[in-house]
Amino acid sequence: MSTHTIELTTRDGEQLRFDCDDDRNLLEAAADAHIVLPSQCRQGSCGACYADVTRGDYSLGEHNPAALPAGAAERGGILLCRTSPLSDLSVSLPFDHDRILLGEIRRRNAEIAAIEPVGENTVRLMLHLAPDDDGGSVAEFEPGQFMELEVPGQAIRRAYSLANTGNWEGQLEFLIRLQPGGLFSTWLREQAHAGQTLIVHGPQGAFGLSENGLRPRWFVAGGTGLAPMLSMLRRMAEFQEPHPARLYFGVNRVEELFCLTELEALKAELPLLQVILCVWKPNQDWQGFCGTPVDALAQDLDGLNARPDIYLCGPPALIEAAEAAARTQGVPVEQVFSERFLPA
Repeated sequence: MSTHTIELTTRDGEQLRFDCDDDRNLLEAAADAHIVLPSQCRQGSCGACYADVTRGDYSLGEHNPAALPAGAAERGGILLCRTSPLSDLSVSLPFDHDRILLGEIRRRNAEIAAIEPVGENTVRLMLHLAPDDDGGSVAEFEPGQFMELEVPGQAIRRAYSLANTGNWEGQLEFLIRLQPGGLFSTWLREQAHAGQTLIVHGPQGAFGLSENGLRPRWFVAGGTGLAPMLSMLRRMAEFQEPHPARLYFGVNRVEELFCLTELEALKAELPLLQVILCVWKPNQDWQGFCGTPVDALAQDLDGLNARPDIYLCGPPALIEAAEAAARTQGVPVEQVFSERFLPA
């Protein structure tokens, strides 16, 4: 067994170092050094711990190919949870230093305040954090981050993006699609009720707004990928940020649309926000965009002079198609930010 030095460089230029044995993965070794890097499934399935090796040799273990961007593995793209060093490594992280937790992921109890349907097979889950050791219930997180929700006494733990913004009242809002046969989805559908306690782990994750002056921000969401977009747009509304913004929100069928009232409220608060609702298989009465949000994105990028920052959240196929459309239209890779998710 050999030990190697791992040097991490964040997007904003900060550096961290730790040692990693060649029989350990980088994510575990960083945690041993009290460096908690953004991650989610820790099994090579979700892509949340993506990074790029810029120097050194390594072994990338078995993983879901959809967890890596197309062609990334050939360019040094890795998943920290599936990578072991074969030499000293230099690793470039696609997020700023403030998304790294130097300590442990916070764990708190939260009570279910409400579960309500918002669309076909989609529910809004509202939680209220229990007071912490200091007696406060404040909910601190950055727009775009997620929490892992755990059912006490059961082996059920799933990650969901937050749809609201940080607040003093301890309110957490999640938009969850009920997956057929999913463990957490089945529990929500059949057993969960107001007053029950969940354990929340977080906040976690590196997805979020990038401060790039007043460059336009375009958001592309598939299904419940709308949640982190709502959080980011709500933060923009709270701060009255003057960026021109567009939201492309796509579903398969009209019946699957949700949060339309909330989107209308955001349009009133953000005068420069455009909302483009996209339905892939519309009925005859549909008056909005017919197609996917990627189709709408590609159409609007075509011939555009100023390249916006683009934020993507949804299943891997949507992310890959949107990234390809952005590349085709000349959007620099550093202006595209994404969070992909897989059903669980």
